[in-house]
Amino acid sequence: MTSPNPVEPGHYLYAIADALEPHPDYGNMGINGAVVYTIAQGPVLAVVSDISEKRLRPERKNLAAHNTVIKRLMEQTTVLPVAFGTIAGSNQSLVKILKDNRATFVEQLDVVRGKVELGLRVVLDVPNIFAYMVSRHQELADLRDEVMGRQHGASQNDKIEMGRLFDHLLQQDRELHASSVMEVLSSRCVDIKQNPTREEKEVMHLACLVERGALKDFEDGVFEAAKLFDNNFAFDFNGPWAPHHFVTMSLAA
Repeated sequence: MTSPNPVEPGHYLYAIADALEPHPDYGNMGINGAVVYTIAQGPVLAVVSDISEKRLRPERKNLAAHNTVIKRLMEQTTVLPVAFGTIAGSNQSLVKILKDNRATFVEQLDVVRGKVELGLRVVLDVPNIFAYMVSRHQELADLRDEVMGRQHGASQNDKIEMGRLFDHLLQQDRELHASSVMEVLSSRCVDIKQNPTREEKEVMHLACLVERGALKDFEDGVFEAAKLFDNNFAFDFNGPWAPHHFVTMSLAA
């Protein structure tokens, strides 16, 4: 027997997009193989699929489905990517999100229209980063020699002092290197955001907002910037991606 009050499925949100731009046929590429469709409200729309779960685990298959929809969408239109795991409990709550945030969505769509995000990561490709820094900074080499030359060896305080100087010089170098790369790329990007480094050998982690038609120019800029560095530095750029780092959305779904 069919329930007289069937439970309305929730809506899993992939992205917000411009309702006036053309959109692809998504088919059933959504989470759990669900059909992906759109719900429009004035000039904006939400790209969604039905979902019964209230929460979604960041498993590989779910992340892959989420990213596949975003990638398919950005092939044809301007996209504001929504964070993974955002679920609206009902059609009414989703329409409310679109209404309440309409002005913000329109504003941010205008900012990223016709643009994509490219990532640039630079790392020190050296076997021992401390030895590398000692070879580049005389003051660190002098402190190392002084500490290691003491009769009773290095104390805990000596190691802490040496570590602080190492960290200071490493951060100082990162800032100088990032500044030189961003100077080269600034004319080739609409905007650049410098993200925190995630590991000791990482020199910089940049997110670059680039016009779709300027991808080759950006690539040329990366090679130009790389010429400023020796073979101890490895450059890796990736994308294009949806402009995650250039969209600010806080959705209470």
